Amino acid sequence: MAERLAVAYLTRARLSGVLVSSAGTRAVVGHPIHDLAAQVLSDLGGETTDFAARLLTPKIASNADLVITMSRYHRDRVLEMAPRQLKKTYTLAEAAELVTEFGPTSIAGLARFRPLLAGDQAPDIPDPIGQGPEAFAKVGRQIVDLLPPIMDLCRISFEG
Repeated sequence: MAERLAVAYLTRARLSGVLVSSAGTRAVVGHPIHDLAAQVLSDLGGETTDFAARLLTPKIASNADLVITMSRYHRDRVLEMAPRQLKKTYTLAEAAELVTEFGPTSIAGLARFRPLLAGDQAPDIPDPIGQGPEAFAKVGRQIVDLLPPIMDLCRISFEG
């Protein structure tokens, strides 16, 4: 959902030059979007077509300019695959907090402020799989609430 909501945000804001893609640490490769996720995306303005799950690989993680995960667990899995990405890998809540609280003007600037985060206090976005529509809707709202500062930082970083 985060990938599609990020693309929707960038499109509405008419921001170009930022490529957004997703991969899961335990994805079922080629699996289509979950029906409840599709409903939430549709309700929030995200695109639901042409989706196929892919598995995160060290190459995907290593080549990213910024890696945003939904949880600390996923962040840690990314860093196991691509430890050199430490300065570019954050949970969604961590990145949103850093941008909002400290105002970095580049993705590289996020790393300078990371030590100012209060431990692992930023909340994880829970995985709604196996739960009902309310859980999917809650996750969608959490993502939508946290994305704007990160998308604006990406625009600044990549469009200069």
